[in-house]
Amino acid sequence: MGGTTPMHVFFEAMKQFLLSITLICCLSQSAFAQFPYGTTGLLHAPSADMQAYKTVMLGGSYLHKNATPPKWYYETYNYYVNATLFPWLEVAYTMTLFKGYALKGLKNTGSKYTNQDRHFDVRLRLWKEGWWREWTPQIVLGADDPGTSAGSTSIEKVGEKGNGYWNRYYLAMTKHLYWGGNWGLHVGYAYNKREDNPINRPTAGVNYQPEFLPSLNLIADYDALACSVGFNYALFKDAINLTAELYKCQYPSFGLYFKIHLK
Repeated sequence: MGGTTPMHVFFEAMKQFLLSITLICCLSQSAFAQFPYGTTGLLHAPSADMQAYKTVMLGGSYLHKNATPPKWYYETYNYYVNATLFPWLEVAYTMTLFKGYALKGLKNTGSKYTNQDRHFDVRLRLWKEGWWREWTPQIVLGADDPGTSAGSTSIEKVGEKGNGYWNRYYLAMTKHLYWGGNWGLHVGYAYNKREDNPINRPTAGVNYQPEFLPSLNLIADYDALACSVGFNYALFKDAINLTAELYKCQYPSFGLYFKIHLK
């Protein structure tokens, strides 16, 4: 029979809507934030990807207790600001919420968030992908929570069992390949001297940005402690990003961050 049915109109409208969203979100390649740390990276494992020069990121996350250092025996939240000050230098300042004791008098406040851990992160690009030869990877040297001193008078104690809960140092390498989309292959090594959360092992990960939906990044990684899977989804030309993971492939965390590209 001729004519257009209401169902046909509905499906055509949905098709146009989905196509429009895809075009709006279309990205050639995007570096995404590692939401537990507030820096560029995979889910928990480091990568050598860098944000574009003069990129500022503002974000916050819900973190499952199993996706945090042992200090947090409860679910928590963080928020952060991140800036790529030079094409080769990225810095971040991240706050993670505490609960249990008030700031003064150590009064037990139960389930209330009463304080926050503050730490800096820095990433230095040593080698850009494709320098010298096309096959050469990008190399980044990084440090998360390299030294805080609240509640401790010893730098050694801070690094091993005092503050510095997110402490780690790492060297990461990343190489991108294009086959049905953008593949990122990442290897590295992470190290710290923590007694409660020791790390001294290789890291690895992979992400895939499909050609038919480049705003989506599918991610799997090993952060020297556990394997995780998750994704990042960019909206409005990478201005808003949604990210989620299953740490140890079973514990959910998620976050939201905004990107601002300064001129």
